[in-house]
Amino acid sequence: MIVTRPLAVYFHIHLVSDATGETLNAMSKAACAQFEGIKPIEHVYALVRSQRQLERVLRQIDSAPGIVLYTMMNKDLRRQLEDHCREHGIHCSSVLDPVLTILRNYLGTELTHKMGGQHELNTEYFDRIDALNYTMSHDDGQQAESFKQADVVLVGVSRTSKTPTCIYLANRGIKAANIPVVAGVPLPGELEHLNGPLVVGLTVVKDRLVQIRRNRLLSLQADTTTSYVNDDDVRKEIVYARKLFEKNDWPVIDVSRRSIEETAAAVLNLLSRNKELAETKKSVAPRDD
Repeated sequence: MIVTRPLAVYFHIHLVSDATGETLNAMSKAACAQFEGIKPIEHVYALVRSQRQLERVLRQIDSAPGIVLYTMMNKDLRRQLEDHCREHGIHCSSVLDPVLTILRNYLGTELTHKMGGQHELNTEYFDRIDALNYTMSHDDGQQAESFKQADVVLVGVSRTSKTPTCIYLANRGIKAANIPVVAGVPLPGELEHLNGPLVVGLTVVKDRLVQIRRNRLLSLQADTTTSYVNDDDVRKEIVYARKLFEKNDWPVIDVSRRSIEETAAAVLNLLSRNKELAETKKSVAPRDD
């Protein structure tokens, strides 16, 4: 029996922002992911801050009508975009307005109308840069002697998404290092003496790992008959890593069906829980009077 899948529905979506557009892009992707079988054709317009730039955007919208989502603080440009879309029967919406309205009503204060305010060069920004630099220099077990400066250290066998998860965490200001687990190869001694950083083990089911590794080798046009993708050898690797995690009492995250974002979110939850436990222990610790 042949099962036919419904044809994908394509539509144009115009994303207009007076800043980098990262917030808008993320929200658009999150929303579109909730609808099966649709394929948005994205038109991204970043740093739209002048009349001339907006006019170019409007011409593009007219040439490929669809949905318009925007994040713009300039009142005049917002009004022109909305009026133009209304006149041409094009759906147009500011994705931040509902959230900003709730915050304004709750806080009892007015908006600053600052463009790209979340991208200011403040302390948080430089913390993210510092975290990213640390993460890149501590990838794949490098510079283990300074792991004590990390917020989290991810441990797992090859192709368990250690590096991309670390980079994602670094963009959240988390200093993340990672170490590969190789059967028969001892982990760096520094790992056994870490007190501050949280060590997290990443695991995956055997079939999923074999598939990922095989695809990786095929993309590199490499030999696919090695122990790297052999079922028995891969199973032994996973069991070895699991025993290692259990021996050291490290929390474990199964990444088999998780995206990078979901794995990072699970790590952040563990970090938050670890911090709460540390603060609780500190508050109940006996004091020397």
